[in-house]
Amino acid sequence: MKIICIGMNYAAHNKELQNSLVLEEPVIFMKPDTALLKNGKPFYIPDFSEDMQYETEIVVKIDRLGKSIARRFAPRYYNEITVGIDMTARDLQRKFKKNGLPWELCKSFDGSAVIGDFISLEENELNINQIPFRLDIDGKTVQAGNTADMLFKIDEIIEYVSRFITLKMGDLIFTGTPAGVGNINIDNHLQGYIGDKKLLDFQIK
Repeated sequence: MKIICIGMNYAAHNKELQNSLVLEEPVIFMKPDTALLKNGKPFYIPDFSEDMQYETEIVVKIDRLGKSIARRFAPRYYNEITVGIDMTARDLQRKFKKNGLPWELCKSFDGSAVIGDFISLEENELNINQIPFRLDIDGKTVQAGNTADMLFKIDEIIEYVSRFITLKMGDLIFTGTPAGVGNINIDNHLQGYIGDKKLLDFQIK
């Protein structure tokens, strides 16, 4: 199982992080399977970061084997989605970027890919390109987005990624975060929603 992540996929988020690149192709990075955190298990803030931040995203689960998938056929390769959190050690990311180094370690550590319960697009009559989602911390909404605002839509992402990497059943695609990222602290209670449906619920330790 692979965890494929899309960076810089919402213009407003790029602005808040002062990323001024004009992208012609999706930005891709990956997390190992040891990054996966699910079933409501708590997230433990690691001792190597003093600036741990949440990035709320729609996560797509691949349900068929595919390589070099044409965009028009991409919807055949997924049906389930959820809310996920791409945990980011922002202080490490700044240090790595400043030195021109790869920054996987700030994104790919154990527990950094938090996912909620998956739901069916078909059964819930959802349009993949118009999915509202949000994150609440301690009962207050801190981040909200809609897949309509993606720079690269999900079918386009699948077409692009599958040129380079064979997609397998169970692979996950974190599709990027909107504006509103921020810090987490011990004892925070995080809850993620698609529309009014709560799919993600866990504690920070």
